[in-house]
Amino acid sequence: MADETKPEAQAPAPPAAAPAPAAAAQKPAVAAKPPAAPLPDLAGKTTSVASVGGAAAAKAAVAAPAKAVAAGRDPDDTSPLLTRRAWIGLSWGAFSAASAAALAATGRFMFPNVLQRAAAAIQGWTPHRVRMGVDERWKEKFAIWLVRTPEDIEQHASGFYAIITVCTHLGCTPNYLSAENKFKCPCHGSGFRTTGVNFEGPAPRPLERARVVLADDGQILVDKSRHFQRELGQWTDPESFLKA
Repeated sequence: MADETKPEAQAPAPPAAAPAPAAAAQKPAVAAKPPAAPLPDLAGKTTSVASVGGAAAAKAAVAAPAKAVAAGRDPDDTSPLLTRRAWIGLSWGAFSAASAAALAATGRFMFPNVLQRAAAAIQGWTPHRVRMGVDERWKEKFAIWLVRTPEDIEQHASGFYAIITVCTHLGCTPNYLSAENKFKCPCHGSGFRTTGVNFEGPAPRPLERARVVLADDGQILVDKSRHFQRELGQWTDPESFLKA
């Protein structure tokens, strides 16, 4: 009997894939992500070196000495305005200026204003119109006191003498104290009698007198271009005293 071979069974063909829908064939585009926001600079606001600001501050602190050395400063001199030497120089300059101003003010106090007036006649005043004692009417204008006395300590006669209102200590202008009948310097306390003789304080000598004479018109003339000093024996000069 002839062998009859059975035909091999053929595997069934896979089913054809269903065509993809048109919507599935086109994939939607992916939206681009926004850029990350920059981290805030926290330099100087945190003590944590791990933070961004702290790391920047730490780097700046390390770099500051190197910059200071490169700029000619000391390693620990990190002032943003001036170097330490500049600050020291500025301080010494201010101290020197203040000291100079104080010394100038002290020197100005030691040499105060002195009234200086030219020679002039006491207008309209004849000897009989001047009262006895110290007359201050010409202190401001002529810087003198006109004194009428019944007897002068040097001339031993009645009359007039003109005292220059300049203290013989350091040039201040004394005041006449009528209650105490003396001249008193307000600067350093020198005291003078109405004759001009010093008796208290640091003044080393009496007040000076000016030339006083009777003019041709009968008025009293005081000439400050000539001074008379008692310690030199000049109060005995006839023109240092006007007899009347």
